[in-house]
Amino acid sequence: MHYELVVFDIAGTTVVDAGSINETFREVFNNNGFSVSPEDVAHIMGYEKKQAITILNNQYQFNLTDELINKMHGEFIESMVSFYENDTSLKPQPYAIETFEWLHSKGIDIALNTGFNRAITDALLKNLDWNKLPFIATVVTSDEVAEGRPAPDMIKKIMAELDIHQKTNVVKIGDTEADIKEGRNAGCGLVIGVTTGAYSREELTQFKPDRIIDSLLELQELI
Repeated sequence: MHYELVVFDIAGTTVVDAGSINETFREVFNNNGFSVSPEDVAHIMGYEKKQAITILNNQYQFNLTDELINKMHGEFIESMVSFYENDTSLKPQPYAIETFEWLHSKGIDIALNTGFNRAITDALLKNLDWNKLPFIATVVTSDEVAEGRPAPDMIKKIMAELDIHQKTNVVKIGDTEADIKEGRNAGCGLVIGVTTGAYSREELTQFKPDRIIDSLLELQELI
């Protein structure tokens, strides 16, 4: 198979997530008088964040109003932007840069997509100096499309931007259920789960990606 594009998730896939996202989610709920478990929060990683709050609201039957969901979403954005602007320990996943360089050398486009909105994503990319990284062709965030993951909208937008027409020539890689379902819904030719983020190998297996890897270094063998 001749692949033209690899779409990477960000947090947990190409960037180390030390648990700050999960912690911030739980803090937002706690600050508004509700409690959710770290395990349940881990399972909504990868989703657009307002949708993630809604999923937890339904799961726990909190009966949050739309106004409160919007308020909590705003608090999450504000906290994560501040976190990424000031975090001195933020770093790429092992072999992320090397993988980008290898793909670029093969003429394969590299794109990032995420359940974050543009404000959080820009703060994260600037922290890493990835806003200057020449290997990344485009970055699409969940607030720039009609529907975030698991809908295929972000991948479709990336393909349109990069003038890629054959969806089977696209690889999707991510660390969550939402990533895998997104890849499937977009019709990607190769959908890969990676164990460096929110989900274990056993958890990823349930969603039947084409492959599961433990390191980005393994991606070269698959492509």
